[in-house]
Amino acid sequence: MMSLLKKLVTNLIIYIFCCLPIKHNKIIFFSYYGSQYGGTPKYISQYIQKNYPSDRFDVVWVFYDLSSKQYLKGVRKVRTMSLKYFYELCTAKVVITNYRTTELFKKRKNQYYIQTWHSSLRLKQIEKDAEKTLPAHYIRMAKKDSLKCDLLLAGCKYSTEIFNRAFWYNGEIFEHGTPGNDLLFESGEDNKREIYERLNIPKHKKVFLHAPTFRKGNNLDVYDVNYESLARTLASKFGGEWIILVKLHPHLASKSSEIISDRNVMDVSSFDDIQELLLIANVLLTDYSSLMFDFSITNKPCFLFVPDIKEYTSQDRGLYFELKDLPFNTSINQTNLEEEIREFDHDKYKRDIENFLNRVGSFENGKASEQLVKRIEEVCFKKTRSEVDEAV
Repeated sequence: MMSLLKKLVTNLIIYIFCCLPIKHNKIIFFSYYGSQYGGTPKYISQYIQKNYPSDRFDVVWVFYDLSSKQYLKGVRKVRTMSLKYFYELCTAKVVITNYRTTELFKKRKNQYYIQTWHSSLRLKQIEKDAEKTLPAHYIRMAKKDSLKCDLLLAGCKYSTEIFNRAFWYNGEIFEHGTPGNDLLFESGEDNKREIYERLNIPKHKKVFLHAPTFRKGNNLDVYDVNYESLARTLASKFGGEWIILVKLHPHLASKSSEIISDRNVMDVSSFDDIQELLLIANVLLTDYSSLMFDFSITNKPCFLFVPDIKEYTSQDRGLYFELKDLPFNTSINQTNLEEEIREFDHDKYKRDIENFLNRVGSFENGKASEQLVKRIEEVCFKKTRSEVDEAV
């Protein structure tokens, strides 16, 4: 917890900066409290850089560690909790984040706060729906954050229903899809080559991505997968040579050496952008993570590995869907998983995906960033939507 003196000084700094004028075209971005350059905020920011003159918007990114973001060009960068950080936050017109803000964001009357959340849809129950399983301090923070929010993004009609019920929020929900998923609608061959090179993956290799979520108590037993055997099964079913990428949740990243020991397996837990990993993945293995719904856009095979399904749903989180109602093959052990891979029917899978996306009312069409930045123009420059459309 912040010491009383530090809290008083910080609040005084915020008060002083809140007396300064808001800069009408300044947008400040956070991804997971400044821990990464990724998620939906990244793709909104990139869309602005690619489609608008450099002086149209003043784009500011917040990071814990500026030294690791030297490669990021065309935006201004500030370190979390620095004096400059508070100045930028207090004088930005638009604040964009994919996670709850803390009490140190004192939203001003003329600021506009966009909450992108984490994904287009989720399997695990969230917020008020999971209130009994969440810490009391988080609930307090979430309720206060919802009061600040001006716009919440939804990837599908089902998500809108969840937000209306569970988010402590009565404001506008922007039903135009998830900017982070726009990437998955592109052919992306140039992007894929660049990501392969960045990760030093041989260009002839196919990619199997294992991206599980975390459990209470950080139990590691549920991540016990024989990757060597899995790679042989993948080669037998789909052909080619395979490399396995393992992306652990940030809560587990420090324990990656205890989980990953096989040859031909790469730990990508520190890789900032999961969307880029979804782009290059030929097959995804996850469990209760919302990544399955983002990946469904690609029609590429996704499998669920849930050896602890009974314990998880009784002790950790409830689920919004019965696993049998999802379009993804589900396994509870290694033998079961490899059998599901061998018997995978891609034509049936694509039909199941299409039916599921229709059932949840997907808004995803690859144009989410475009639609949202038009709204941001309206906010920053006080234009109507027709005036924005004419200018584009």
